[in-house]
Amino acid sequence: EVQLVESGGGLVQAGGSLNLSCSISGYLGDDYAIGWFRQAPGKELEGVSCIRSRGGTTYYADSVKGRFTISRDNAKVRVYLQMNSLKPEDTAVYYCNKLPPLAWGQGTQVTVSS
Repeated sequence: EVQLVESGGGLVQAGGSLNLSCSISGYLGDDYAIGWFRQAPGKELEGVSCIRSRGGTTYYADSVKGRFTISRDNAKVRVYLQMNSLKPEDTAVYYCNKLPPLAWGQGTQVTVSS
């Protein structure tokens, strides 16, 4: 059974940084993508970034491009989202998931104060 568990969220002031971690267990296959998503209160789920296991191709939403960086460890058991220059509008629950998504986990809360 594949499980993805998010961690690393917290409260930070605008302009600050956080590094989210997605811990992956179970077999995902040889070629897959892991994405970070977020959902702010009253808003729809938004895709933030993703990375492909084969080749490491990355994608970023325009709203985070240049501020967020997605990466993975060599063993491909963790995917990270380094978030810099955080803005209050980045406040949301952040989730990681395979693409296409499996069951959603609990997520990790990111709160950016102004």
